[in-house]
Amino acid sequence: MNESSYVYVCAAFSAIGGLLFGYDIGVISGILTMSHFREKFPSGPAKEGSIVSSLLAGCFFGALVSGYFADKIGRKFSILGASMVFIVGSVLQATATTFIQLYFGRVVAGVSIGILSMIVPLYQSEISPKEIRGRLISFQQWSITIGFAISFWINYATEKFDSSAQWRIPLWIQNVPALILAFGMPFLPFSPRWLVHSDRDEEAITVLAKLRAGGDRTAVAVQKEYTEIKDNVRFEREFAAKNYSELVKRGPENIRRRVLLGIFIQIFQQLNGINAIMFYAPQIYNNAGIDLSTGINGFVNILATIPAILWVDRWGRRPTLISGSIIMGASMLVIGSILAINGTKYFDSSLGKNFIKLDNKASSLAVIIFIYIFVAGFAYSWGPTRWIYPAEIYPLRIRGKAMSITTAFNWLFNFVLGQIVPILLNSITWGIIMAISVHIFYPETKGNSLEEMDSIFSNIHPNNISISRQHYPPSPLNSESINIGQQRENFRDLESGIPEEEEEEIYLST
Repeated sequence: MNESSYVYVCAAFSAIGGLLFGYDIGVISGILTMSHFREKFPSGPAKEGSIVSSLLAGCFFGALVSGYFADKIGRKFSILGASMVFIVGSVLQATATTFIQLYFGRVVAGVSIGILSMIVPLYQSEISPKEIRGRLISFQQWSITIGFAISFWINYATEKFDSSAQWRIPLWIQNVPALILAFGMPFLPFSPRWLVHSDRDEEAITVLAKLRAGGDRTAVAVQKEYTEIKDNVRFEREFAAKNYSELVKRGPENIRRRVLLGIFIQIFQQLNGINAIMFYAPQIYNNAGIDLSTGINGFVNILATIPAILWVDRWGRRPTLISGSIIMGASMLVIGSILAINGTKYFDSSLGKNFIKLDNKASSLAVIIFIYIFVAGFAYSWGPTRWIYPAEIYPLRIRGKAMSITTAFNWLFNFVLGQIVPILLNSITWGIIMAISVHIFYPETKGNSLEEMDSIFSNIHPNNISISRQHYPPSPLNSESINIGQQRENFRDLESGIPEEEEEEIYLST
Protein backbone atom coordinates (compact mmCIF):
# COMPACT_ATOMS: atom_id res chain seq x y z
CA MET A 1 0.00 0.00 0.00
CA ASN A 2 1.37 3.40 -0.97
CA GLU A 3 0.54 5.56 2.04
CA SER A 4 0.62 9.30 1.75
CA SER A 5 3.02 11.12 4.06
CA TYR A 6 0.00 13.26 4.90
CA VAL A 7 -1.25 10.62 7.36
CA TYR A 8 2.05 10.81 9.27
CA VAL A 9 1.73 14.57 9.58
CA CYS A 10 -1.85 14.29 10.88
CA ALA A 11 -1.01 11.59 13.43
CA ALA A 12 2.12 13.35 14.67
CA PHE A 13 0.46 16.74 14.96
CA SER A 14 -2.55 15.44 16.88
CA ALA A 15 -0.11 13.75 19.28
CA ILE A 16 0.71 17.20 20.71
CA GLY A 17 -2.25 16.42 22.96
CA GLY A 18 -0.09 13.79 24.66
CA LEU A 19 2.75 16.26 25.08
CA LEU A 20 0.45 18.45 27.20
CA PHE A 21 -0.08 15.67 29.71
CA GLY A 22 3.59 14.68 29.92
CA TYR A 23 4.68 18.28 30.35
CA ASP A 24 2.03 19.11 32.96
CA ILE A 25 2.84 16.11 35.17
CA GLY A 26 6.56 16.79 34.91
CA VAL A 27 6.20 20.50 35.68
CA ILE A 28 3.97 20.08 38.71
CA SER A 29 6.20 17.42 40.24
CA GLY A 30 9.11 19.85 39.93
CA ILE A 31 7.53 23.08 41.14
CA LEU A 32 6.08 21.43 44.26
CA THR A 33 9.60 21.45 45.68
CA MET A 34 10.55 24.98 44.50
CA SER A 35 11.13 27.43 47.34
CA HIS A 36 9.01 30.29 45.98
CA PHE A 37 6.09 27.97 45.22
CA ARG A 38 6.21 26.56 48.75
CA GLU A 39 6.41 30.12 50.10
CA LYS A 40 3.29 31.12 48.14
CA PHE A 41 1.47 27.84 48.76
CA PRO A 42 2.78 26.38 52.03
CA SER A 43 1.72 22.77 52.11
CA GLY A 44 2.43 19.36 53.54
CA PRO A 45 2.05 15.94 51.93
CA ALA A 46 -1.76 16.10 52.03
CA LYS A 47 -2.02 19.35 50.09
CA GLU A 48 0.73 18.34 47.68
CA GLY A 49 -1.21 15.16 47.00
CA SER A 50 -4.39 17.16 46.45
CA ILE A 51 -2.64 19.44 43.94
CA VAL A 52 -1.65 16.41 41.88
CA SER A 53 -4.89 14.50 42.38
CA SER A 54 -7.05 17.50 41.39
CA LEU A 55 -5.62 17.15 37.88
CA LEU A 56 -6.35 13.40 37.88
CA ALA A 57 -9.92 14.04 39.02
CA GLY A 58 -10.37 16.35 36.06
CA CYS A 59 -8.79 13.75 33.77
CA PHE A 60 -11.24 11.12 34.99
CA PHE A 61 -14.24 13.35 34.33
CA GLY A 62 -12.87 14.49 30.97
CA ALA A 63 -12.36 10.90 29.84
CA LEU A 64 -15.93 9.98 30.82
CA VAL A 65 -17.53 12.81 28.82
CA SER A 66 -15.16 12.52 25.86
CA GLY A 67 -17.19 9.72 24.26
CA TYR A 68 -20.22 11.98 23.91
CA PHE A 69 -18.23 14.78 22.29
CA ALA A 70 -16.32 12.39 20.02
CA ASP A 71 -19.59 11.15 18.54
CA LYS A 72 -21.50 14.45 18.63
CA ILE A 73 -19.05 16.97 17.18
CA GLY A 74 -16.40 14.60 15.86
CA ARG A 75 -12.84 13.72 16.76
CA LYS A 76 -11.30 16.80 15.14
CA PHE A 77 -13.42 19.44 16.87
CA SER A 78 -13.17 17.57 20.19
CA ILE A 79 -9.37 17.84 20.07
CA LEU A 80 -9.65 21.50 19.11
CA GLY A 81 -12.07 22.25 21.95
CA ALA A 82 -10.00 20.33 24.52
CA SER A 83 -6.85 22.27 23.59
CA MET A 84 -8.70 25.55 24.20
CA VAL A 85 -9.96 24.28 27.56
CA PHE A 86 -6.38 23.40 28.49
CA ILE A 87 -5.27 26.98 27.80
CA VAL A 88 -7.90 28.26 30.24
CA GLY A 89 -6.72 25.84 32.92
CA SER A 90 -3.07 26.68 32.30
CA VAL A 91 -3.66 30.44 32.61
CA LEU A 92 -5.55 29.91 35.86
CA GLN A 93 -2.60 27.95 37.28
CA ALA A 94 0.10 30.35 36.08
CA THR A 95 -1.71 33.35 37.60
CA ALA A 96 -2.86 31.58 40.77
CA THR A 97 -2.73 33.53 44.02
CA THR A 98 -4.90 31.20 46.12
CA PHE A 99 -5.22 27.47 46.59
CA ILE A 100 -8.78 27.59 45.23
CA GLN A 101 -7.67 29.16 41.96
CA LEU A 102 -4.79 26.69 41.67
CA TYR A 103 -7.06 23.70 42.29
CA PHE A 104 -9.66 24.97 39.83
CA GLY A 105 -7.01 25.49 37.15
CA ARG A 106 -5.72 21.96 37.75
CA VAL A 107 -9.20 20.47 37.40
CA VAL A 108 -9.92 22.43 34.19
CA ALA A 109 -6.59 21.36 32.68
CA GLY A 110 -7.32 17.81 33.79
CA VAL A 111 -10.66 17.76 31.97
CA SER A 112 -8.83 18.75 28.81
CA ILE A 113 -6.14 16.11 29.26
CA GLY A 114 -8.76 13.43 29.94
CA ILE A 115 -10.55 14.28 26.69
CA LEU A 116 -7.32 14.41 24.68
CA SER A 117 -6.00 11.14 26.14
CA MET A 118 -9.03 9.33 24.73
CA ILE A 119 -9.73 11.16 21.49
CA VAL A 120 -6.19 11.53 20.16
CA PRO A 121 -5.54 7.74 19.94
CA LEU A 122 -9.08 7.31 18.62
CA TYR A 123 -8.47 9.89 15.89
CA GLN A 124 -5.07 8.39 15.03
CA SER A 125 -6.54 4.89 14.74
CA GLU A 126 -9.33 6.02 12.42
CA ILE A 127 -7.08 7.89 9.99
CA SER A 128 -4.36 5.22 9.89
CA PRO A 129 -3.92 2.43 7.35
CA LYS A 130 -3.99 -0.94 9.10
CA GLU A 131 -0.38 -1.75 8.18
CA ILE A 132 1.06 1.12 10.24
CA ARG A 133 -1.74 1.88 12.69
CA GLY A 134 0.32 0.85 15.74
CA ARG A 135 3.19 3.06 14.62
CA LEU A 136 1.01 6.14 14.27
CA ILE A 137 -0.80 5.66 17.58
CA SER A 138 2.61 5.24 19.24
CA PHE A 139 3.20 8.93 18.51
CA GLN A 140 0.84 9.59 21.43
CA GLN A 141 3.11 7.92 23.98
CA TRP A 142 6.25 9.35 22.38
CA SER A 143 4.90 12.86 22.74
CA ILE A 144 4.08 12.18 26.41
CA THR A 145 7.69 11.19 27.05
CA ILE A 146 8.95 14.26 25.16
CA GLY A 147 6.71 16.54 27.23
CA PHE A 148 7.94 14.96 30.45
CA ALA A 149 11.60 15.39 29.44
CA ILE A 150 11.11 19.01 28.36
CA SER A 151 9.44 19.83 31.68
CA PHE A 152 12.46 18.62 33.64
CA TRP A 153 14.90 20.85 31.80
CA ILE A 154 12.62 23.88 32.02
CA ASN A 155 12.20 23.33 35.77
CA TYR A 156 15.94 22.86 36.07
CA ALA A 157 16.55 26.20 34.32
CA THR A 158 13.96 28.29 36.19
CA GLU A 159 14.72 26.85 39.62
CA LYS A 160 17.59 29.34 39.87
CA PHE A 161 15.23 32.35 39.63
CA ASP A 162 14.76 34.20 42.90
CA SER A 163 11.11 35.18 42.39
CA SER A 164 7.71 33.68 41.61
CA ALA A 165 8.91 33.40 37.98
CA GLN A 166 10.65 30.29 39.28
CA TRP A 167 7.38 28.36 39.02
CA ARG A 168 5.12 30.63 36.99
CA ILE A 169 7.27 30.49 33.84
CA PRO A 170 7.05 26.67 33.50
CA LEU A 171 3.26 26.91 33.87
CA TRP A 172 3.03 29.68 31.25
CA ILE A 173 5.17 27.70 28.80
CA GLN A 174 2.69 24.83 28.68
CA ASN A 175 0.37 27.16 26.78
CA VAL A 176 2.72 27.04 23.78
CA PRO A 177 1.95 23.48 22.61
CA ALA A 178 -1.72 23.98 23.47
CA LEU A 179 -1.87 27.08 21.24
CA ILE A 180 -0.08 25.23 18.42
CA LEU A 181 -2.62 22.39 18.67
CA ALA A 182 -5.57 24.79 18.78
CA PHE A 183 -4.44 26.76 15.74
CA GLY A 184 -3.37 23.71 13.76
CA MET A 185 -6.31 21.33 14.24
CA PRO A 186 -8.67 23.22 11.86
CA PHE A 187 -6.27 22.33 9.04
CA LEU A 188 -6.33 18.61 9.80
CA PRO A 189 -8.98 16.33 8.26
CA PHE A 190 -12.00 14.84 9.96
CA SER A 191 -11.93 11.14 10.75
CA PRO A 192 -13.19 9.41 7.56
CA ARG A 193 -15.06 6.87 9.67
CA TRP A 194 -16.85 9.58 11.62
CA LEU A 195 -17.75 11.30 8.33
CA VAL A 196 -19.31 8.11 6.93
CA HIS A 197 -21.14 7.58 10.21
CA SER A 198 -22.44 11.16 9.88
CA ASP A 199 -23.62 10.56 6.26
CA ARG A 200 -20.94 12.83 4.81
CA ASP A 201 -19.73 10.25 2.32
CA GLU A 202 -18.26 12.57 -0.29
CA GLU A 203 -16.11 14.27 2.33
CA ALA A 204 -15.05 10.87 3.63
CA ILE A 205 -13.86 9.77 0.18
CA THR A 206 -11.95 13.03 -0.24
CA VAL A 207 -10.25 12.59 3.14
CA LEU A 208 -9.39 8.95 2.41
CA ALA A 209 -7.92 10.00 -0.93
CA LYS A 210 -5.64 12.54 0.79
CA LEU A 211 -4.63 10.06 3.48
CA ARG A 212 -4.06 7.04 1.24
CA ALA A 213 -3.42 8.11 -2.35
CA GLY A 214 -2.22 11.68 -2.52
CA GLY A 215 -5.71 12.96 -3.36
CA ASP A 216 -6.71 10.37 -5.98
CA ARG A 217 -10.38 9.62 -5.22
CA THR A 218 -10.50 6.82 -7.79
CA ALA A 219 -7.61 4.80 -6.31
CA VAL A 220 -8.53 1.18 -5.64
CA ALA A 221 -7.25 1.37 -2.04
CA VAL A 222 -9.46 4.39 -1.37
CA GLN A 223 -12.59 2.84 -2.85
CA LYS A 224 -11.98 -0.47 -1.10
CA GLU A 225 -11.57 1.10 2.33
CA TYR A 226 -14.57 3.38 1.81
CA THR A 227 -16.73 0.39 0.81
CA GLU A 228 -15.59 -1.55 3.86
CA ILE A 229 -16.40 1.35 6.21
CA LYS A 230 -19.76 1.97 4.54
CA ASP A 231 -20.74 -1.69 4.78
CA ASN A 232 -19.87 -1.68 8.46
CA VAL A 233 -21.90 1.47 9.15
CA ARG A 234 -24.94 0.07 7.31
CA PHE A 235 -24.86 -3.10 9.36
CA GLU A 236 -24.51 -1.29 12.67
CA ARG A 237 -27.44 0.98 11.92
CA GLU A 238 -29.65 -1.93 10.99
CA PHE A 239 -28.63 -4.40 13.64
CA ALA A 240 -26.92 -2.89 16.64
CA ALA A 241 -27.70 -0.66 19.60
CA LYS A 242 -25.64 2.45 20.26
CA ASN A 243 -26.03 3.23 23.96
CA TYR A 244 -23.84 2.59 26.97
CA SER A 245 -25.84 -0.48 28.01
CA GLU A 246 -24.36 -2.33 25.04
CA LEU A 247 -20.92 -2.14 26.66
CA VAL A 248 -21.94 -4.70 29.31
CA LYS A 249 -23.67 -7.08 26.93
CA ARG A 250 -21.89 -10.09 25.57
CA GLY A 251 -23.74 -10.80 22.32
CA PRO A 252 -22.22 -12.39 19.22
CA GLU A 253 -19.64 -9.61 18.93
CA ASN A 254 -18.32 -10.09 22.49
CA ILE A 255 -18.49 -6.38 23.26
CA ARG A 256 -18.28 -6.97 27.01
CA ARG A 257 -15.07 -8.95 26.60
CA ARG A 258 -13.53 -6.21 24.48
CA VAL A 259 -14.41 -3.55 27.05
CA LEU A 260 -12.87 -5.64 29.85
CA LEU A 261 -9.70 -6.17 27.81
CA GLY A 262 -9.46 -2.42 27.25
CA ILE A 263 -10.02 -1.68 30.93
CA PHE A 264 -7.49 -4.21 32.16
CA ILE A 265 -4.76 -3.13 29.77
CA GLN A 266 -5.05 0.31 31.39
CA ILE A 267 -5.15 -1.18 34.90
CA PHE A 268 -2.12 -3.38 34.26
CA GLN A 269 -0.07 -0.50 32.90
CA GLN A 270 -0.72 1.33 36.17
CA LEU A 271 0.10 -1.77 38.27
CA ASN A 272 3.32 -2.61 36.47
CA GLY A 273 5.40 -0.49 38.84
CA ILE A 274 6.11 2.55 36.69
CA ASN A 275 4.51 4.82 39.30
CA ALA A 276 6.57 3.27 42.10
CA ILE A 277 9.73 3.72 40.07
CA MET A 278 8.97 7.36 39.28
CA PHE A 279 8.05 7.98 42.93
CA TYR A 280 11.38 6.81 44.35
CA ALA A 281 13.70 7.53 41.42
CA PRO A 282 14.44 11.24 42.16
CA GLN A 283 15.41 10.45 45.75
CA ILE A 284 17.59 7.53 44.65
CA TYR A 285 19.29 9.77 42.10
CA ASN A 286 20.03 12.34 44.81
CA ASN A 287 21.46 9.65 47.08
CA ALA A 288 23.75 8.59 44.25
CA GLY A 289 24.95 12.17 43.86
CA ILE A 290 23.87 12.41 40.22
CA ASP A 291 21.72 15.53 39.89
CA LEU A 292 20.77 15.09 36.24
CA SER A 293 19.72 11.46 36.39
CA THR A 294 16.05 12.43 36.21
CA GLY A 295 16.76 14.29 32.99
CA ILE A 296 18.69 11.30 31.64
CA ASN A 297 15.74 9.12 32.61
CA GLY A 298 13.57 11.30 30.38
CA PHE A 299 15.86 10.76 27.42
CA VAL A 300 15.84 7.00 28.03
CA ASN A 301 12.05 7.14 27.96
CA ILE A 302 12.04 9.03 24.66
CA LEU A 303 14.63 6.85 22.92
CA ALA A 304 13.13 3.56 24.11
CA THR A 305 9.73 4.49 22.65
CA ILE A 306 11.21 4.69 19.14
CA PRO A 307 11.37 0.88 18.65
CA ALA A 308 7.59 0.75 19.15
CA ILE A 309 7.11 3.43 16.50
CA LEU A 310 9.30 1.53 14.06
CA TRP A 311 8.41 -2.10 14.70
CA VAL A 312 5.24 -2.61 16.76
CA ASP A 313 3.28 -3.34 13.59
CA ARG A 314 5.85 -5.99 12.69
CA TRP A 315 6.24 -7.50 16.15
CA GLY A 316 2.55 -7.47 17.01
CA ARG A 317 0.84 -6.31 20.17
CA ARG A 318 1.08 -9.56 22.14
CA PRO A 319 4.86 -10.15 21.84
CA THR A 320 5.48 -6.48 22.62
CA LEU A 321 3.40 -6.55 25.81
CA ILE A 322 4.71 -9.92 26.99
CA SER A 323 8.40 -9.08 26.48
CA GLY A 324 7.96 -5.71 28.16
CA SER A 325 6.28 -7.36 31.15
CA ILE A 326 9.18 -9.78 31.59
CA ILE A 327 11.81 -7.01 31.39
CA MET A 328 9.94 -4.82 33.88
CA GLY A 329 9.26 -7.71 36.25
CA ALA A 330 12.91 -8.77 36.29
CA SER A 331 14.11 -5.18 36.78
CA MET A 332 11.65 -4.61 39.62
CA LEU A 333 12.83 -7.81 41.28
CA VAL A 334 16.44 -6.59 41.25
CA ILE A 335 15.51 -3.06 42.40
CA GLY A 336 13.32 -4.38 45.21
CA SER A 337 16.05 -6.77 46.36
CA ILE A 338 18.71 -4.03 46.47
CA LEU A 339 16.40 -1.68 48.38
CA ALA A 340 15.45 -4.42 50.84
CA ILE A 341 19.06 -5.42 51.50
CA ASN A 342 20.86 -2.07 51.39
CA GLY A 343 18.09 0.49 51.92
CA THR A 344 17.19 2.32 55.12
CA LYS A 345 13.91 4.13 55.59
CA TYR A 346 14.00 7.62 57.10
CA PHE A 347 11.59 10.48 57.69
CA ASP A 348 12.27 13.91 56.16
CA SER A 349 10.67 16.37 58.61
CA SER A 350 10.99 19.33 56.21
CA LEU A 351 8.90 17.57 53.57
CA GLY A 352 6.90 15.40 55.97
CA LYS A 353 7.61 12.25 53.97
CA ASN A 354 9.28 8.86 54.36
CA PHE A 355 12.16 8.07 52.00
CA ILE A 356 14.58 5.23 51.39
CA LYS A 357 18.30 5.91 51.68
CA LEU A 358 20.77 3.45 50.17
CA ASP A 359 23.81 2.68 52.28
CA ASN A 360 26.43 2.94 49.55
CA LYS A 361 26.95 4.55 46.17
CA ALA A 362 27.44 1.24 44.35
CA SER A 363 23.93 0.17 45.34
CA SER A 364 22.51 3.49 44.20
CA LEU A 365 24.23 3.22 40.82
CA ALA A 366 22.99 -0.36 40.39
CA VAL A 367 19.44 0.74 41.15
CA ILE A 368 19.74 3.63 38.69
CA ILE A 369 20.86 1.26 35.91
CA PHE A 370 17.93 -1.07 36.52
CA ILE A 371 15.54 1.89 36.72
CA TYR A 372 16.70 2.84 33.23
CA ILE A 373 16.18 -0.77 32.06
CA PHE A 374 12.74 -0.81 33.64
CA VAL A 375 11.77 2.50 32.04
CA ALA A 376 13.04 1.29 28.65
CA GLY A 377 11.00 -1.91 29.03
CA PHE A 378 7.89 0.13 29.74
CA ALA A 379 8.59 2.72 27.04
CA TYR A 380 8.64 0.32 24.09
CA SER A 381 5.82 -1.94 25.30
CA TRP A 382 3.09 -0.98 27.76
CA GLY A 383 3.61 2.75 27.30
CA PRO A 384 2.48 2.94 23.65
CA THR A 385 0.45 -0.29 23.45
CA ARG A 386 -1.96 0.80 26.20
CA TRP A 387 -3.13 3.44 23.69
CA ILE A 388 -2.91 1.25 20.59
CA TYR A 389 -4.94 -1.77 21.71
CA PRO A 390 -8.09 -0.06 23.04
CA ALA A 391 -8.18 2.24 19.98
CA GLU A 392 -8.38 -0.80 17.69
CA ILE A 393 -10.81 -3.28 19.14
CA TYR A 394 -14.23 -1.59 19.37
CA PRO A 395 -16.95 -1.31 16.69
CA LEU A 396 -17.43 2.17 15.26
CA ARG A 397 -20.89 2.73 16.76
CA ILE A 398 -19.57 2.44 20.35
CA ARG A 399 -15.87 3.18 19.83
CA GLY A 400 -16.06 6.62 21.43
CA LYS A 401 -18.12 5.44 24.41
CA ALA A 402 -16.03 2.32 25.01
CA MET A 403 -12.75 4.21 24.82
CA SER A 404 -14.05 6.88 27.21
CA ILE A 405 -14.73 4.16 29.82
CA THR A 406 -11.38 2.49 29.16
CA THR A 407 -9.43 5.74 29.47
CA ALA A 408 -11.38 6.77 32.58
CA PHE A 409 -10.13 3.61 34.29
CA ASN A 410 -6.58 4.66 33.45
CA TRP A 411 -7.05 7.93 35.31
CA LEU A 412 -8.97 6.30 38.15
CA PHE A 413 -6.18 3.84 38.86
CA ASN A 414 -3.60 6.56 38.37
CA PHE A 415 -5.30 8.43 41.20
CA VAL A 416 -5.62 5.33 43.44
CA LEU A 417 -2.03 4.24 42.93
CA GLY A 418 -0.84 7.74 43.74
CA GLN A 419 -2.08 7.08 47.25
CA ILE A 420 -0.63 3.57 47.70
CA VAL A 421 2.44 3.61 45.44
CA PRO A 422 4.97 3.10 48.27
CA ILE A 423 3.37 -0.24 49.06
CA LEU A 424 3.56 -1.34 45.44
CA LEU A 425 7.33 -1.02 45.32
CA ASN A 426 7.42 -4.33 47.15
CA SER A 427 4.98 -5.94 44.69
CA ILE A 428 7.38 -7.56 42.25
CA THR A 429 5.08 -10.14 40.67
CA TRP A 430 2.96 -7.93 38.42
CA GLY A 431 5.28 -8.31 35.42
CA ILE A 432 4.75 -12.08 35.33
CA ILE A 433 1.00 -11.77 35.96
CA MET A 434 0.71 -9.28 33.10
CA ALA A 435 2.68 -11.49 30.70
CA ILE A 436 0.50 -14.52 31.48
CA SER A 437 -2.72 -12.49 31.17
CA VAL A 438 -1.73 -11.12 27.75
CA HIS A 439 -0.77 -14.61 26.55
CA ILE A 440 -4.11 -16.11 27.61
CA PHE A 441 -6.69 -13.38 27.03
CA TYR A 442 -5.42 -10.84 24.47
CA PRO A 443 -5.70 -11.79 20.79
CA GLU A 444 -3.34 -10.27 18.22
CA THR A 445 -4.74 -7.31 16.26
CA LYS A 446 -1.87 -6.22 14.01
CA GLY A 447 -2.49 -6.07 10.28
CA ASN A 448 -6.30 -6.02 10.57
CA SER A 449 -8.51 -3.08 9.67
CA LEU A 450 -10.77 -1.64 12.33
CA GLU A 451 -13.73 -3.18 10.50
CA GLU A 452 -12.12 -6.63 10.65
CA MET A 453 -11.86 -6.71 14.46
CA ASP A 454 -15.26 -8.45 14.66
CA SER A 455 -13.60 -11.44 13.01
CA ILE A 456 -11.08 -11.62 15.85
CA PHE A 457 -13.37 -11.11 18.83
CA SER A 458 -16.71 -12.53 17.70
CA ASN A 459 -18.14 -15.99 18.33
CA ILE A 460 -18.24 -16.54 14.59
CA HIS A 461 -15.19 -16.39 12.39
CA PRO A 462 -15.66 -16.12 8.63
CA ASN A 463 -13.08 -18.86 8.06
CA ASN A 464 -15.19 -21.31 10.04
CA ILE A 465 -18.66 -20.55 8.66
CA SER A 466 -19.88 -20.15 5.12
CA ILE A 467 -23.43 -19.20 4.14
CA SER A 468 -25.26 -19.94 0.94
CA ARG A 469 -27.48 -16.92 0.24
CA GLN A 470 -28.76 -15.01 -2.72
CA HIS A 471 -26.23 -12.20 -2.98
CA TYR A 472 -25.13 -10.03 -5.79
CA PRO A 473 -21.86 -11.37 -7.20
CA PRO A 474 -18.87 -9.70 -5.56
CA SER A 475 -16.73 -7.42 -7.63
CA PRO A 476 -12.92 -7.35 -7.35
CA LEU A 477 -13.23 -3.92 -5.71
CA ASN A 478 -15.33 -4.94 -2.73
CA SER A 479 -14.61 -8.64 -2.26
CA GLU A 480 -13.25 -8.00 1.23
CA SER A 481 -16.39 -6.12 2.24
CA ILE A 482 -18.53 -9.03 1.00
CA ASN A 483 -16.72 -11.33 3.43
CA ILE A 484 -17.46 -8.85 6.21
CA GLY A 485 -21.05 -8.66 5.00
CA GLN A 486 -21.39 -12.44 5.31
CA GLN A 487 -20.17 -12.20 8.85
CA ARG A 488 -22.75 -9.50 9.59
CA GLU A 489 -25.43 -11.88 8.35
CA ASN A 490 -24.09 -14.51 10.74
CA PHE A 491 -24.40 -12.07 13.64
CA ARG A 492 -27.96 -11.31 12.63
CA ASP A 493 -28.81 -15.02 12.54
CA LEU A 494 -27.38 -15.61 15.98
CA GLU A 495 -29.19 -12.65 17.49
CA SER A 496 -32.64 -13.22 16.00
CA GLY A 497 -32.66 -16.86 14.89
CA ILE A 498 -33.10 -18.17 11.34
CA PRO A 499 -36.69 -18.72 10.14
CA GLU A 500 -37.26 -22.32 9.15
CA GLU A 501 -39.09 -21.39 5.97
CA GLU A 502 -36.18 -19.33 4.66
CA GLU A 503 -34.39 -21.29 1.99
CA GLU A 504 -30.78 -21.13 3.00
CA GLU A 505 -28.22 -23.52 4.34
CA ILE A 506 -25.41 -23.05 6.81
CA TYR A 507 -22.30 -25.16 6.41
CA LEU A 508 -19.82 -25.45 9.25
CA SER A 509 -16.37 -26.01 7.89
CA THR A 510 -13.88 -28.14 9.79
